[in-house]
Amino acid sequence: MTQWLDAAALDDIEDEDVMRFDHAGHTYAIYRVDGHVYASDGLCTHEHVHLSDGFVMGHVIECPKHNGRFDIRDGRPLCAPVCEKLKTYPAKVADGRILIEV
Repeated sequence: MTQWLDAAALDDIEDEDVMRFDHAGHTYAIYRVDGHVYASDGLCTHEHVHLSDGFVMGHVIECPKHNGRFDIRDGRPLCAPVCEKLKTYPAKVADGRILIEV
């Protein structure tokens, strides 16, 4: 069963940035780009480093450890050393809050 989780206030994250959200033993990364919000698993698929410490460039998150990159819209890997897709989740804004569907 899926549910919408209240992850943060929209104002808690700057445009072209990423933040960490932990819930029920799972870490997520929440992104804000050009007024849209996105969500993914919070750990890189390569060496399980927190993506919230990474760098957002447009729709790309760069892992802080080995500079692997993912498209935050669909999780596809964009350059080595990452080769495994990042799981993404539907995200939306309602009443100034960021919600993700898990």
